[in-house]
Amino acid sequence: MASTRQLVEAGIDDRLLTEAVRNGVLLRLRRGAYVRSSYWSQIKPWERDDLRIRAHYEATGGTARYSHVSAARLHACSVWNCGPLVHVTTGYSNSGTSTGPDVKTHLFALDDSEVVTLQVADGREIYATSLERTVLDCARLLPLNEAAVIGDHALRKGADLPRMRQMLEQSEVKRGSRRAMTLLPSLDARSESAGETRTRLLLHAIGIQGFEPQYELPTRAGLFRADFADPGRRVIIEFDGKGKYSDFKPTEEVLLAERARENALTEEGWVVLRLEWQHLASPADVRRRVLAATARAQAQNRPRSA
Repeated sequence: MASTRQLVEAGIDDRLLTEAVRNGVLLRLRRGAYVRSSYWSQIKPWERDDLRIRAHYEATGGTARYSHVSAARLHACSVWNCGPLVHVTTGYSNSGTSTGPDVKTHLFALDDSEVVTLQVADGREIYATSLERTVLDCARLLPLNEAAVIGDHALRKGADLPRMRQMLEQSEVKRGSRRAMTLLPSLDARSESAGETRTRLLLHAIGIQGFEPQYELPTRAGLFRADFADPGRRVIIEFDGKGKYSDFKPTEEVLLAERARENALTEEGWVVLRLEWQHLASPADVRRRVLAATARAQAQNRPRSA
């Protein structure tokens, strides 16, 4: 993405810029901010959401204080199902240049302790609400699952849970406080992805207890770290999201090593149940599958008579 100023410095004047937009070479995200159309068509929706924030930053001179979901994105927290709007918080009504159909303005006077300075790609400063304030704002605005995805990741990044409780108790903001009070006890820094957060909350919602997140199990093939494990019933639940196996090692190597450890666990009487994104939309089916896996584990580990 580039601003009008950057394009002019690169030798692209107003006439060329207008022609590039008209011919579809460039896409204007908002006044004063452009991106190549070919690049925009290739990137993921969440990458587009990040660019929308950058476009707003360029168009408004970097004075805005980004909050809610936009602050979560700037803090590099996981964000799921939260929409493309750019969220800013200000103590006064914004001018026309900083608002628009892609911007949600929240009117509230932020304390200096609730704002942090982050760095954009070229080293310039961008203002966002603190991790703690961001989690509380999202908790007030979003449904539980969406807010918990952000909150879990914020905890992994160092957000202070006691501080959030204190901020919530002392806050003058009453709207959404009940939602925030419900969210905080449900957060768990052990969840390492949006899918794991949603799986944990779903298990709780359907009355499935006993599963510990990130449970480590030694096997003859090495240490296996289960997304969720119930050691009493010897059942493991793994959430298989895209990209899980390709972050640090070649995919084939990771898959083979994990398969060896899983086979070792199976030989020791564990039952492994794998869930994917589409399963989370059917709570009754997840409950049925978990109970079936539990029954299999009990059957194969039942002591046999002589």
